Amino acid sequence: MERDVTPPPDVSCTALAKTFEGGTRAVDPIDLTFEEGQTTALVGPSGCGKSTLLRMVAGLDTPTSGTVEIGGAPPVSTLRQAGLSMAFQDPSLLPWRTVRGNIELALKLARHRADPAEIDQLIALVGLDGFAETRPAELSGGMRQRAAIARALATRPGLLLLDEPFGAVDELTRRQLSQDLPRIWEARGTTAILVTHSVSEAVQLSDRVIVLSPRPATIMDDITIDLPRPRAGPAARSDAATALTDRVFAALSKGMAERSAPMAAQ
Repeated sequence: MERDVTPPPDVSCTALAKTFEGGTRAVDPIDLTFEEGQTTALVGPSGCGKSTLLRMVAGLDTPTSGTVEIGGAPPVSTLRQAGLSMAFQDPSLLPWRTVRGNIELALKLARHRADPAEIDQLIALVGLDGFAETRPAELSGGMRQRAAIARALATRPGLLLLDEPFGAVDELTRRQLSQDLPRIWEARGTTAILVTHSVSEAVQLSDRVIVLSPRPATIMDDITIDLPRPRAGPAARSDAATALTDRVFAALSKGMAERSAPMAAQ
């Protein structure tokens, strides 16, 4: 019998802000709700606070002010119930465990039974077939990143957080993963939040794109991506896809202009 999927939650950020020690403002107060079952992409310039926002949602960074609620509860509750999985830029694989061993450990910590066949399917899906018994030191950076994605998906989380998940992956594999992985979390109804620098990737993968300004992050635009799926091939180059991509770029440009204007006036 197929293991149950954790019900997808919504995520509510209320007046959420973060200022680091030393006075660096990463995120200005943001009110934002990530709808259950949707895939939302966070897009913005480098260093704008995207990853900080994601880490506050995950409960890894404490907000300076405001709150995060996942399904009406604080992030720590979702973490305790293994309802949240993360794949960040640093794969953080245990070096003494194989690819399979890292995935099995995630399942063990989540108190889920490890199904060898399902693990094999995930390993193959991320393009690591034949590397299940390989340790991280023997893998390239892109392969380690793919292993981390498989580990995050293995627990069937209700909330999936991805920070530049394809950043170290070659272009061909990146395209394949961009087609294959959304099918998994969409079929499961997973709530997914994705940080990416790639506008085309955001439009291809998500139901919604949140465009953030340069640091401190504020919302410049909230764009619904109402394109039919799958979005590979001609669909990704349609007039509608081009118009949405242009809108994201326009919001990014506006944010850069608004942030640079006060600096130019000084």
